[in-house]
Amino acid sequence: MEILNVLAAAVAAFAFGAVWYMSMAKPWMAAAGIVIGPDGRPANANDKTPFLIGFVGMVIAAGMMRHIFGMAGIDSIGKGLTAGLGIGAFSVLPWVAMNYAFGQRPFRLTMIDGANIIAGSAIMGLVLTLF
Repeated sequence: MEILNVLAAAVAAFAFGAVWYMSMAKPWMAAAGIVIGPDGRPANANDKTPFLIGFVGMVIAAGMMRHIFGMAGIDSIGKGLTAGLGIGAFSVLPWVAMNYAFGQRPFRLTMIDGANIIAGSAIMGLVLTLF
């Protein structure tokens, strides 16, 4: 049963990311330096690898979050939402921000990706405690 919770949380976070990046496509591509081809699409638009890696990453993150929740006794929706939000904001985002800073990536990219990290982690934590 736990694997279903983990998969549901991964799907929810991945789906949020899809909606987020569809709404932020132009500013994100500009900040990330994505090359747009003559057809108005990114040069690697047909490559499914980022989606596969992204979903596998969501499953791994949800599995670890479920493990942490079990060890910490996080068992309510409020606790799951708060813990997920905290993990995203205070564990994941600082690492990404540091990597972007050393990579001299635009701060706007950190903000766009950071919002996805925080909200996606909160959603993941919420879904993990629904069942």
